[in-house]
Amino acid sequence: MDGPRLVDGPRLMAVEGWEPPATGLQADMVAQFIAAAAQLEAPEFGLGADEVARLAAFARQTPATDWGSAAENLTSGEVVSLIRLFTLAEGRFANWEAGANSPVIVLARLLKTRDAYPADLTGWIKANTENRFLPYGSLLDRL
Repeated sequence: MDGPRLVDGPRLMAVEGWEPPATGLQADMVAQFIAAAAQLEAPEFGLGADEVARLAAFARQTPATDWGSAAENLTSGEVVSLIRLFTLAEGRFANWEAGANSPVIVLARLLKTRDAYPADLTGWIKANTENRFLPYGSLLDRL
């Protein structure tokens, strides 16, 4: 047999560096939520369709501990604005529905620990949501 021979064996491939995507609630995301909260009267809170979808995923999927940590550095007024944003967003955008995992629950608890929970906020939340877990969360979580 004359000619080249094929030999099976390991092949070397170049490997490029890979970094996993950032997880958790990043400061730039919090800033986008706060900016949207300042535009509650605007259509889609001043967000484009891509932003609505991207932020909805963070609103629904971010663990409560991340929301608590991120909100620690916010003013009570900013926290109230976020509560209003997330309450309204669940009613306006189907992909924002969070049920018992809503950031509203963690944010409301934070305001209560600060003794900064507005007296009229629970009434406002109840009047603007169909999410039965707002603002207190699941009864099972509180037991």
